[in-house]
Amino acid sequence: FPAETTLITASALAVEGLLDLRLVILAGAVGAVTGDSALYWLARLSRRRFQSQLDTAMRNDKVAEALDLIGSSAPVLLVVGRYVPGLRFVVNASCGLASYPYHRFLLWSAIGGTTWSVVTCLTAYVLGTALGDNPITALVLATMVSTFAVAVIQGALGGLMFVGPGLGIAVS
Repeated sequence: FPAETTLITASALAVEGLLDLRLVILAGAVGAVTGDSALYWLARLSRRRFQSQLDTAMRNDKVAEALDLIGSSAPVLLVVGRYVPGLRFVVNASCGLASYPYHRFLLWSAIGGTTWSVVTCLTAYVLGTALGDNPITALVLATMVSTFAVAVIQGALGGLMFVGPGLGIAVS
């Protein structure tokens, strides 16, 4: 969770007046979308290199079903996947490999990345403000809240699991 830890720490510094919370949120959102886009394009431009593995993988019913799920559920996966470690990588790379239209990818990545940044920063800021005398406690609680949110989201996505090399998620 390096990005989450960075935003939580920066938000704690905003509580102390050392950073502007609005700029922290903006930096988190821009960083999220930039990272998502870099992975998308890396995967999309590398598709030829992996074409034989993709063709082999597509003969597996579970992988084909997973790619269909990604194609039909990309907006939800791009927004919700932002909160699930590993899933964001799988979804972004899979969208690139599947040549999901970039303008749609960018829209949903921006919605997911911005929402994630706002929620992460505001949670840390509110806890930091409430526990101003105990900044370490605020950081620990903000991290725990973020971890709990990830667990809830993973529970809601209970039908998804990670699979071996190749394309990422499959319906169990």
